[in-house]
Amino acid sequence: MTSILRPFRGIIPPVLTPLLDRDTLDHPSLEKLLEHLINGGSHALFILGSTGEAPSLSYQLRHQILNAACNTIARRKPVLVGITDTSITESLKFSEAAAKAGADAVVLAPPYYYGLSQSALEGYIERIAAQLPLPLYLYNMPGYTKINMDPSVVRNVSDISNIWGVKDSSGNIEYFRKLLAALADKENFSVLSGTEELLAESVAMGGHGGICGGANVNPRLYVDLYEAAVNEDAAKIAQLQEVVMNFSNSIYKVGEKNSSYLRGLKCASALMGYGTGFMAEPYLAMENEERTQIRQALVRMRMILQ
Repeated sequence: MTSILRPFRGIIPPVLTPLLDRDTLDHPSLEKLLEHLINGGSHALFILGSTGEAPSLSYQLRHQILNAACNTIARRKPVLVGITDTSITESLKFSEAAAKAGADAVVLAPPYYYGLSQSALEGYIERIAAQLPLPLYLYNMPGYTKINMDPSVVRNVSDISNIWGVKDSSGNIEYFRKLLAALADKENFSVLSGTEELLAESVAMGGHGGICGGANVNPRLYVDLYEAAVNEDAAKIAQLQEVVMNFSNSIYKVGEKNSSYLRGLKCASALMGYGTGFMAEPYLAMENEERTQIRQALVRMRMILQ
């Protein structure tokens, strides 16, 4: 039985995956990170998403992460699990493993190799949803999957009883507005922002919360911003939004553009004491000058000491 209320509201950190090498989980660091996120007020936790480097991890390692995370969280917070794959069979198998481990819901982006029309995407979602053992949250991530879920598709599949929400990581606030409009009559359907810089604006528009990567470093910052947005506290929003933007413009802008978000975030988390910063290939951990830039940014924002 899932513990997720409908519609889900709040902040869901997409949990980083601390690694010792390309196929070895750093168990103590994962446990420490999860406790940090729980203690920071997170409303739920999302493992094995893009920020968790799931597409770069072996299936064996994904199962280890799933079981380790669910055991550590121990139902103190709802757990969402990414099941995105190019193989529908693998997505379904992993959804069964998630249910067995005690997860509360699964998250699915479109398969990301072959191109899909909107009608083909809708049919794919319908077929996989009918076979899932847990509630499903859709994941719109056009930057990685090469397809943008049309709001009409999301609206159509929202009639399926076990599809409970959507995460939008397009970074397009007008698209987010169209999603909300398309789903205006769906009171129990969550529309979540995956772009943390737009969290406050998306909540003001009627969104239900955010899946914020920066929460791995400072969960309380994003929880407080979400609550300020819900309470329409303009002064608090302005204060916290400035911190969020400083974090994004510092931590996510170091190194090569295509990898700077994930590499910067994982480096920052390591500097905060949550793992070594080792990354699954094809990316490599930040070293030397880049790592120094991240540390200096955290010091400026008073997130770590000199």
